[in-house]
Amino acid sequence: MKLYNSLSNQIEPFNPVTEKRLNMYVCGPTVYNYIHIGNARPVIFFDVVKRLFSYLGYQVNYVSNITDVDDKIIQEAKKLGIEEQKLTAYFVKAFKEDVIALGSDLPNQMPHATNYINEMVFYINDLIEKDAAYFKGDTVYFRVNQSKDYGRLSNQILENLNVGARIEQDQNKEYPFDFTLWKQTTEGISFDSPWGKGRPGWHTECAVMNHEIFKDVIDIHGGGSDLKFPHHENEMAQSCAHDNHHLANYWMHVGRLDFKDEKMSKSLGNIILVKDLLEAYDYQAFRLLVLSHHYRQPINYSDALMKQFDNEWQRIKRALKQAFVEISIKHFQLTDKNEDAINLFVDHMSDDFNISNSMTVLYDQLKALNRSKDIKEIARLFNTIITMLDLLGIKMDLVPLTNNQIELYNAWQLARNEKRYQDADVIRNRLSEEGIL
Repeated sequence: MKLYNSLSNQIEPFNPVTEKRLNMYVCGPTVYNYIHIGNARPVIFFDVVKRLFSYLGYQVNYVSNITDVDDKIIQEAKKLGIEEQKLTAYFVKAFKEDVIALGSDLPNQMPHATNYINEMVFYINDLIEKDAAYFKGDTVYFRVNQSKDYGRLSNQILENLNVGARIEQDQNKEYPFDFTLWKQTTEGISFDSPWGKGRPGWHTECAVMNHEIFKDVIDIHGGGSDLKFPHHENEMAQSCAHDNHHLANYWMHVGRLDFKDEKMSKSLGNIILVKDLLEAYDYQAFRLLVLSHHYRQPINYSDALMKQFDNEWQRIKRALKQAFVEISIKHFQLTDKNEDAINLFVDHMSDDFNISNSMTVLYDQLKALNRSKDIKEIARLFNTIITMLDLLGIKMDLVPLTNNQIELYNAWQLARNEKRYQDADVIRNRLSEEGIL
């Protein structure tokens, strides 16, 4: 297994902290709205990461947080005239439904930030005692200039950043790039602390949940590329100060999914919600689109691109349905697979998730399936392709045919062979209505 590590900016062999165990943390949603298809890309990719490691025999603990305290949540709840907890509960449920609708499994753990407030208070207090943080005005800040590795993850040179444009100016800060760990507030939900009633900073939420759940350095920390700075940089800085490690040995970042060459943003209004996309297309087609692009490269989404991958999926689905019907009719139970092809497919995935090369292997098997007339070989190829698709989280709902459906299918084949095309068309329509063809 080889992974591109954002911390070293190079592809490295994967060496787990504990043999055959994988601890992975991925930054999850801020729950004040439905997720859009740009948000969905990490949901799909890291689900595949878990699937591959599990296939390779790892015990995977995949954790993805829920940010349920945030300024955006407060603003949206105020706009709607409802309690924040009611808003977040609704969109946590909606998020989980979207994750499942996308063909992904829910993470092993989905911790809520509001369940770790006490731990965050203790963590921040520890940073103050270590002189890595300070309380001034109504805010606790992290001392960035005492963090030797600050900027390493995101390749940022702090002095080159434009204060006021990229970094909010604050006269209480000792240094312009110091970031908030805790702020006093009377607006929205707030919690008791030694620094007054308030709430934690976003960067601290993830750092503390990592610390509490895993207790030590983890294998992989992941998220979208837009989180590399400042969020992941600030998480790592806190971990270095608090625990003397970089939080994770491997940092993985997924490229953006843009719409018409522009970043998707709820504030810009140029978003396509996952729930809306899946009303028009099968989730499998969207997964194909996402996974056929290398995870570190951006995707420029368009309707034409979506239709292209929908056509690809329909082609795969038709071939597999046809094979499944033939296997069902002949009551063939062979579970043999082309292990060499599967191993090659997995090898490409293990090379920093080069899934486009894996798909080449899959399409070779699909071509062979379309050509084959031998039921034994058809079953073997069918099982091979299904195994490959399962590693990508792409499944087909295939139910064995009933005796009546088998008789109907045989009648259709007989009508075709006898060139009774009008009868054949009528039967084909019935088979299509029942989802057999």
